[in-house]
Amino acid sequence: MAAFEYQAMDGGRQVSGVVQADTPRMARQQLRERGLVPLEVEAVARAHAGGRGAARMGRERALILRQMAALLRAGLPLEEVLSLSADQTGSRRVARPLAAIRARVLEGQSLSEAMAEQPALFPPMYTRSVAAAEQAGRLDSVIGRLARHAERRMALSRSIWVALVYPLLLALISLGVVWGLLGFVVPRVVSVFEYSSQELPWLTRSLLQVSSLVSEYGLILLAVLLAAGVGGTMLFRLPGPRMWLDTTLLALPLAGRLVRAQAAALFARTLAILVSSSVPAVEALKAASEVISNRKVRADLEAAAARVREGASISAAMQPIGWLPPLTRRLIHGGEQAGELGDMLEHAAELQESDLQDTGQVLLAVLQPALILLVGMVVLYIVLAILLPIMSMSQLLS
Repeated sequence: MAAFEYQAMDGGRQVSGVVQADTPRMARQQLRERGLVPLEVEAVARAHAGGRGAARMGRERALILRQMAALLRAGLPLEEVLSLSADQTGSRRVARPLAAIRARVLEGQSLSEAMAEQPALFPPMYTRSVAAAEQAGRLDSVIGRLARHAERRMALSRSIWVALVYPLLLALISLGVVWGLLGFVVPRVVSVFEYSSQELPWLTRSLLQVSSLVSEYGLILLAVLLAAGVGGTMLFRLPGPRMWLDTTLLALPLAGRLVRAQAAALFARTLAILVSSSVPAVEALKAASEVISNRKVRADLEAAAARVREGASISAAMQPIGWLPPLTRRLIHGGEQAGELGDMLEHAAELQESDLQDTGQVLLAVLQPALILLVGMVVLYIVLAILLPIMSMSQLLS
């Protein structure tokens, strides 16, 4: 049985969705039995890869895994769980891969193999955990842990963006205000000084030059900045420059601490899920590296996986990694010694997430006054440049 995406007419309105059938003809027959007039019926593709699609599906993934865990604990068959999950979701980009997964399961594939064909919805970390759970017979509990992992990862990303949204908005608004003052307001206010016989202060002359530059070449400067931004974005997509940028970010004083805490928290949480799901250590480290976007962190984790493959323990393989906090390394070592590596990694992830929140608050507390001070200095410069010649003229008149 396969999955088919359809477009059909229901009375006077057009509807769409996914239906399960053996052939397109049977799919159209099912639609007619529902009172629909099929317009287009196409087989759902078996692979929907792509990094952007995976990044956009974080919320849907967490909801699907939470629903699947609840339905499996209730004792429903797997194919019915997948069918209900596909019917309940309101997103076509999620319903399509879910229907394709159900079709592959009905054809005899395992859930992990079917999920591996939909990497945009279920990255390798999830499929490897599910594969280990299928072998151990703990599918419902592992999917529940994966749901908690997806929810915490989403909350972690949200907390970082919330910490950065206000400073970014403040910086953009301040830049717009200063740009408007220099480009439109200042030329009209200080142009009267150009016709006076007195010599203008150097502060006013510099303001006139900056204002003339912005008013005459402002659009060109903006185009150059946009081109530089686009060029920089394309440049840092290349492996070499991207590795340099990621390495530099890890070494920054305050922002680097934020990046290191996020990487350590995500790594510890992901590895805890994989280890608790009985995934082999080498595969667990490789899967943990794939969920992290920082190239330097990913390269370090891949090197650690290679050392584990050669016979080293996970704690010994982690020793050369500089961005990993010493406390996390000690917890990994203690977990290996006590046979409770999964629990220790969970504890390490919680500590790093707490440190991440504290660092975000510190960064926010530093950025806001710094931006306000910078804007205040620019405004003070403009005000003094305007007031100085006025005060000189008033002294001459008196």
